[in-house]
Amino acid sequence: MPEQILLQGKMLGTEEFLLAGPAEGRSARSAGEDLLAGRSQWITLLCEVLPRALLAELGLARILLGSSGGGQFLLVLPGEARASAEELLQAAARQIAELSAGCVKLIWGVTDNLGDWAVIRKRMNDELQRRRNAPLAETAGAEAFQPLARANTGAADAYFARELGARVREASHIGWSPDAPGKVTPAEGKHTWNITSNLSPEGIMLARHAAPSDDGKTAAPVQTLARRAQGRSIWGVLRGDVDNFGLRLRRVHSIEEHVPLSVLYKQFFAGELEVLCSLPEFWRKVSIVYSGGDDFAVYGSWDALIGLAREMQRLFHRFTEENLKEYPGADGKTISMAIALAPEMYSPLAAVYEEAGRNLELAKSADRDCIYLLGRILEWRRLGDAAELKDTVTRLIHDFRMSRQFLYQLRSFYRREAYGGAPFGPGEETQHTWRFQRRFNRILSGTRDREFQKLRTHLISEMVGRKSAEVKLRPAGLVALEWARLVTEV
Repeated sequence: MPEQILLQGKMLGTEEFLLAGPAEGRSARSAGEDLLAGRSQWITLLCEVLPRALLAELGLARILLGSSGGGQFLLVLPGEARASAEELLQAAARQIAELSAGCVKLIWGVTDNLGDWAVIRKRMNDELQRRRNAPLAETAGAEAFQPLARANTGAADAYFARELGARVREASHIGWSPDAPGKVTPAEGKHTWNITSNLSPEGIMLARHAAPSDDGKTAAPVQTLARRAQGRSIWGVLRGDVDNFGLRLRRVHSIEEHVPLSVLYKQFFAGELEVLCSLPEFWRKVSIVYSGGDDFAVYGSWDALIGLAREMQRLFHRFTEENLKEYPGADGKTISMAIALAPEMYSPLAAVYEEAGRNLELAKSADRDCIYLLGRILEWRRLGDAAELKDTVTRLIHDFRMSRQFLYQLRSFYRREAYGGAPFGPGEETQHTWRFQRRFNRILSGTRDREFQKLRTHLISEMVGRKSAEVKLRPAGLVALEWARLVTEV
């Protein structure tokens, strides 16, 4: 028997579980926010609690916990503890499958802590892949054909929405008991841990801010968050994910590098997200869905989500500059995000969350270090240009009483590019340039005010381009016009 082993656990099927609808007979409108929040908190807390509970049940020191959170955990165990550890994880896996109606699966891999870290990691990944591809390989023949025992779906939803979705936001402790190894309970259990907003060896770090309702007693529903937005009443979901984070972890040379790096990212997202959401411009407008090891999700007023995305990117850039300067390459040093806006006030939160996920995949497929916003993919440096151009357009509307039709006229200039029209033929682009200039001058004529003329010149140069022959709607320009439209609508 080897003296020391490594055990890595991983949760599969979490995205499908979060997107699954509520039980039959329940209103998605009334249960959506608490249910999604409860499910995400359950997944987040399980990955924190299970490894700690395993150590506590086996009477082992907390220092053997390598990393936890973000859908997985890593433990260092003595070899003789392997059988007991796997027995506990098997019991937890059964209840996890029951509560999630078979969506979520807990798998784990065990290997000797011998050899080079690259070799150990390969053995671990091979073991995880084997369990993923052959989940019944170690199940007795008779048991493999037994139907899956599932918890009452309505009762499971009540557990997620009431015991977790609502109570975890206010709880100071989280508990776990061996008689229900797949559950976590606020303030109750054989073993309990503090919930903290900063890294602590004695507690579990959890980002759980929720915008308060008007009476301050519960979390604000999405309809209230929409009404708190500037301009048009719309809510949405913001999702972010570190670019090539897995590749960054695969490039470390030892477990002594792997564990601190994983903890560093988790601490950043949980800590910075909680602090940002408590700032005056965000605390009544956004609620956290979850923060993971390399990603996060937030829902709230559409205007607050844009501001929050810009701040998170700025803080992440500073974080990587300070903490990853010794690591070569750009992997794990950039972050992409996406925002999806609800098509209707009463759209289910899970549907908008799913749309934000699709938008994030589009952004990451197109490039890295970018954001999907208002139908366009922008590099982060271009988002600042869009914000500046939006301010220019809104000033023209508010300070100089330009009609809102002005925005639609600006968009119509680029209808060909905006709707994927055919490219210009020989000589057509020059004609289009002069036609654009004449129409633009007619719209922005009527006053000789110096400030107005300054804004007009700036707007033309930003939208048309600094070269007179270049009339091409930049993605930042389209985002700015849509942004200004939402700000000025009531």
